[in-house]
Amino acid sequence: MRTPPPLQGGLLRVLFLAAALVGSSGSELSAQVPASSTAADREGVSLTIYNQNFGLVREVRNIRTPRGIFGLEFRDVASGLETATVRVQSQRDQFHVLEQNYRYDLLTPQKLLESHVGQTVTLHQWINGEEVRQDAELLSVQGGTVVRVGNEILANPNGRFSFSEVPANLIPQPTLVWLVDSEADRHQLEVSYLSSGLNWQADYVMVVDDADQHAGLTGWVTLNNQSGATYDNAELKLVAGDVRRVQDLRMRGQMDQLMAMESQARSDMSEESFFEYHLYTLGRPTDVKNNEQKQVTLLEAPDFEVEKGLYYYGAAYYFRGQYGNVESNAKIGVYLEFENSEDNGLGMALPAGTFRVYKADRSGAQQFIGEDRIDHTPRDEEVRIRVGEAFDVVGSRTQTTFNILSSCVYESSWEVQIRNHKDEAETVHIVEPAGGDWTIVRSSHPVIDIDAATFGFDLDVDGRSEETVTYTIRMRWC
Repeated sequence: MRTPPPLQGGLLRVLFLAAALVGSSGSELSAQVPASSTAADREGVSLTIYNQNFGLVREVRNIRTPRGIFGLEFRDVASGLETATVRVQSQRDQFHVLEQNYRYDLLTPQKLLESHVGQTVTLHQWINGEEVRQDAELLSVQGGTVVRVGNEILANPNGRFSFSEVPANLIPQPTLVWLVDSEADRHQLEVSYLSSGLNWQADYVMVVDDADQHAGLTGWVTLNNQSGATYDNAELKLVAGDVRRVQDLRMRGQMDQLMAMESQARSDMSEESFFEYHLYTLGRPTDVKNNEQKQVTLLEAPDFEVEKGLYYYGAAYYFRGQYGNVESNAKIGVYLEFENSEDNGLGMALPAGTFRVYKADRSGAQQFIGEDRIDHTPRDEEVRIRVGEAFDVVGSRTQTTFNILSSCVYESSWEVQIRNHKDEAETVHIVEPAGGDWTIVRSSHPVIDIDAATFGFDLDVDGRSEETVTYTIRMRWC
């Protein structure tokens, strides 16, 4: 919030401001509110939602106000509002917030009862078919209701209570209450704040063809609004990335950057780099209701190349001890892989989300075949989705020798067998994490250097047959 300029208007105005600042407590400010603003005053609202359960709310309201110093209720704000992030700006630059209170003690039946403990309320009971009204002193509402009616103490009496008024500290919805110094009677206010309870995630539906070589992809954005406020006809932006948040420091600099971008026009759900993240913009207004889940199309790619892969993974600790038979009838992972590139009909940065994969059976009905979660994936990177485990292809892993050559050097020999019970041939990628300083002394098949800590083999196995890879590895680990 901006610091007000030096006051004008003489000694009387200075004294009045001083008295207001010194004498106004939160309760006095909330009890004497001459002006208010609701969502009906909105001229525009925009949401920038992060996939970390918070969002930036920015709205513009056109309101009438008194001149001078007064209290203003700014209603219809999110219940997850973070007060330290509130920013208020008037188009005329004649509106100064001197104090701010955030009132979130909401009116509920329990709160209403608690506020009248020790006071007399009216108890309504039906007796012999008639409603009888009695004065009752409310003694306690902890674990039930206790009242005194005449000379009797009643616990959880049948009936209902009525009250003469609602306490000033209880409000129907969260509200910002400001002490304002205004030099004009009409303002176009731009108010922005961060709020929890706003979240989104990406969901992807992929359909592969009969040959497992091509697929179509639809990406959805799933929005969840549990912020406590409704935003009708809102401009919507989504930020994908890992934004650092400090518990007590609320990213004012990033708020300014985001608000500066709000004026850029959009036509569809477009994607752009923003800082070290990615920003997705829906080119049309949409309603985001409180306690609502909404889905918006993120992308559509009707045809791109995919490759099915079978992977059999080992573990680095296998090479540091004597194990003998390590695995029998082990599961082989089934993966779908594709390049997220423009040449492959894709090329948009993919936000983290869940891929759900379908394939048509012989009747043409789409069947669910698996799902996996991806992390944020830039363009031109490979996407690998684990959809399940092969039914008819299994593996086994056996350590045939283990020798300690010195205090830090071990040598072991291995057999990795793949059994294919399908009618058609399959290629299985054997992946062996090693770690340390390793050397393959001998092997029955060509070794693939995957990276500095991993090697592997590509094993072609005919239908209804088996193949075995043998190798000896020398490992230095100190």
